[in-house]
Amino acid sequence: MKDAPILVGCAGWAVPASARDLFPVDGTLLQRYAAKLPAVEINSSFHRPHRPSTYARWADSVPASFCFSVKVPKAITHEARLIGTATLLDAFLGEVSALGPRLGCLLVQLPPSLTFDAAIADAFFGVFRDGYAGMAALEPRHPTWFTSGAERLLVAHRIARVAADPARSLDAGEPGGSPDVIYYRLHGSPRVYYSAYDKPYLDRLAAKLRAHARAGTTTFCIFDNTVLGAATLNALDVYTAVTS
Repeated sequence: MKDAPILVGCAGWAVPASARDLFPVDGTLLQRYAAKLPAVEINSSFHRPHRPSTYARWADSVPASFCFSVKVPKAITHEARLIGTATLLDAFLGEVSALGPRLGCLLVQLPPSLTFDAAIADAFFGVFRDGYAGMAALEPRHPTWFTSGAERLLVAHRIARVAADPARSLDAGEPGGSPDVIYYRLHGSPRVYYSAYDKPYLDRLAAKLRAHARAGTTTFCIFDNTVLGAATLNALDVYTAVTS
């Protein structure tokens, strides 16, 4: 059986000065980024909508094998807190659909204060799945989401649970939910968004990613430690490790 894809990338496609020599000099920032890494997470969608024509332009500028993961807007997750979001979801899905086959996954990141409520979560993911059948991952940040009841609901709706670092609870550092996709988000440790990961950590991570791929599961690995540019170098190191 052929290994499943390992989609390593960053939260955003900025190329920091520390990594500039590792990327082509020609093209837009996205084109230069996509020449060296196979995936990116669009975080700007969390803060503001993008026109379908913008998503289409991005999709047209990258290789056919490149994948975008797109973060669901905070209007849905943080402001509405998953309640009564059908109109908001419909608008968002209409926008991101312009990525076409290069849309790899949708990421739903919840606020730390949002507790698990089975009825609210079930209704939200039901509406979500009515409009979108592709890969999806949830990053919950309240301990109540790391329970057997939440796990069963995520599996029922085919929603993966993000493996996050730093982990906010005992189980948060390991993948969960639906086995349809694996999604790692590395925020930097010990200083979130700033710290780079050392080689032993990245070696262990690469071994996990290869194991998931051998098992036939598409695996995303997104570095969000972007403030000082560590994400780009960490992503390049891991992608080299899993493809060599």
